[in-house]
Amino acid sequence: MSNLPNCPSCSSTYTYEDGSLLVCPECAHEWSLEQEQAAEEQLVVKDANGNLLSDGDTVTVIKDLKVKGSSSVLKIGTKVKGIRLV
Repeated sequence: MSNLPNCPSCSSTYTYEDGSLLVCPECAHEWSLEQEQAAEEQLVVKDANGNLLSDGDTVTVIKDLKVKGSSSVLKIGTKVKGIRLV
């Protein structure tokens, strides 16, 4: 049996190769293997509770944080809007 990944759209296990593309017969989704590998290499950032974070989220600081390049400190409970993950 082939070792092809499941469909990223519907999670079907019946994917097959069509030239350089992978195809799902159930939902007709097509994608390349390079896209599959690039998706696995994306940055995954989680908060203290294990929830996934993304750019633009609003978070609350749970620990005093030093601000790089400054002598100030972000105190516990400070809301930070529109975070950017680097």
